[in-house]
Amino acid sequence: MGRCQRAVKTGQGWALIDDFGLKQLPKNFGEHLFEVIMRRYENRSTIMTSNRPLEEWGKLLGDVPTAGAILDRFLHHAQTIAITGRSYRLKDHAAIAGKEDKNKKTKSKPNEPSTAEPAS
Repeated sequence: MGRCQRAVKTGQGWALIDDFGLKQLPKNFGEHLFEVIMRRYENRSTIMTSNRPLEEWGKLLGDVPTAGAILDRFLHHAQTIAITGRSYRLKDHAAIAGKEDKNKKTKSKPNEPSTAEPAS
């Protein structure tokens, strides 16, 4: 599990598994993840982020029964939050790009009226 340790962070009583399934998982990873979830089940808080739908976890882990057992325990007391839309990390990039394009069309010198047409 060495390659995956950077994605696991822990604190007092909680663990965060970040970007689960983003990279190819090592062989037998499902067994290790099952062991972690099973030990923490109903004892400690575990947070997991993933861009993969739950339906793909069996294929992702290469072991459908183990994925089912993990999800059974993990989701029993869980709150799931599905986030849709554009990446939060890119939100400013899109806004900046849009402003730059707009500024090129409407840019005026200080104390001069703008040449842009009013939005309708």
